[in-house]
Formats: sequence, structure tokens, C-alpha cells
Amino acid sequence: MLLVADIGNTQTHLGVYDGKDLKTSWRLSTRATDTADELLIWLGTLLAQESVPLLIDKVALASVVPALSNEWAAAAKKISGSVPLLLTHETAVGFTCTYETPEEIGTDRIADALAAVELYGAPVVVVDFGTATNIEVIDKAGAFLGGIIAPGLVTSTNALFDAAARLPRIDIETPPQVIGRSTKSAVQSGLTYGEIDRIDGLVRRIFSELGYEAPVVATGGLSRRVLNLSSTITDVNDYLTLEGLRLAYERYSSLRGS
Repeated sequence: MLLVADIGNTQTHLGVYDGKDLKTSWRLSTRATDTADELLIWLGTLLAQESVPLLIDKVALASVVPALSNEWAAAAKKISGSVPLLLTHETAVGFTCTYETPEEIGTDRIADALAAVELYGAPVVVVDFGTATNIEVIDKAGAFLGGIIAPGLVTSTNALFDAAARLPRIDIETPPQVIGRSTKSAVQSGLTYGEIDRIDGLVRRIFSELGYEAPVVATGGLSRRVLNLSSTITDVNDYLTLEGLRLAYERYSSLRGS
């Protein structure tokens, strides 16, 4: 079975595939100080909790946390007995781009692009709600053009509360109306509707620049909260990045004949 791990700044999203079938997945907080041994214990505990034994013999990793990349690679090798695939623009078979600095593209963005083209065709736009809100643009030829990186909803929320001493910390929820009738609902409106309108405005600018429209797929921990509010997002796929990692591993292994 294939273990895939999307190691983000805030969360780590894990999944186990049997072929193309996602058997299970977890979202856990990322701890930048974890060692390979700690990660191994963590993984062993998660796998042991499953009702059916999950025997991992392959691993694919996407990491935007440099301090954890080597630790995850070491833990993955121990648990699988094989060298894991570390996704980059060079190991992503079938990934084409016109980005000026391809070595700087986040590996989660590469995985999203691979999966989006495979599942939705090209052109396609991906909105990934994480620590940063990433928008990825793939053109009609299936090439990654680039995109937009902005502070994520949780990041913006924390920055607001840290800077404004009188504002109480509140949960991120969508209020029933835009005009807040209390400080709590006013803040919630600004955060949630502000994020949605920012996304919709940027997507429309992308369409104008491209000269054509495209499906817009949302992914990430907060993606389902926005589907019914957005006028541009056409689909939500919670597992898009994991699917991209699975696809990357299959293509890389096929190319190497393993």
C-alpha cells in the first residue's frame, strides 16, 4: 500500500492508498520539531488503529516545511522499507510549467496541479485553502502558468486578533448576513465573506487575463465552507493533494520501471 503525506505549515494530511482506492486519511497538526523516530511512533499508532492492517511498502511525500522533509523521509523509509518519492518539479512526471522559477513551486501546488488536470481536464484553476490561500492556474495546454499566494483565512484571523487588543477571539463561522449586528458577527462577516469575495474577484481577474473561463476546484481544510457562498468555485475535492501524490508516485514508478 502507498502512504502519501502532504506536510504543510499548519496541518499534515495523510492518506493510504490500495491502488487507486483511498483506504483512510487523517489531518493532524504539524509539529516542526518532530524527529524521524517521533514521526515513526506517530505513524505506527495511526496505522494500528485501523480495523484492517495497512501494510505500507511505498511512500510519496510533499513538504513545504524544510525542517521536516528529511525527518519524514527517514521515517517513511523505516516504515516502508523503501526510499520514498519526494515530490519536486523534477520528479513530477507529466508536470509542465512556464513558471520563471520552477524550483520555488511548493510541492503541494505541484500535486494539486497534477490531480486537477487528471480529474477535471485543462484548463483548470485550483484554490487551496491552507496556511496560505494558493490559487493555481493551468492553461488549455495543461501547463502550470503560475498563480496567486495570499494569507490564508486562519492566518488572517490570527493576525487580526494579535493586532487588535480589544477584539475577542472567535470561531471562524459564516454569519447569516453580511452586516454584522454585533462585534462577533461583524468580525466573522469580514473574515468569511471577505475571503470569499477576494477569491471570486481574483478568479475573475484570472479569467480575464487568460481570455477564457475554466472549472475552479477548491481543496484544503476550509474548502467546504465556501462552496455555497462562492460564485466561481465549481467543485470541492478534499483529497486533491493526496490524489496528486498518488498520481505522481504511479507515474514516477512507471517511468523507472518499478
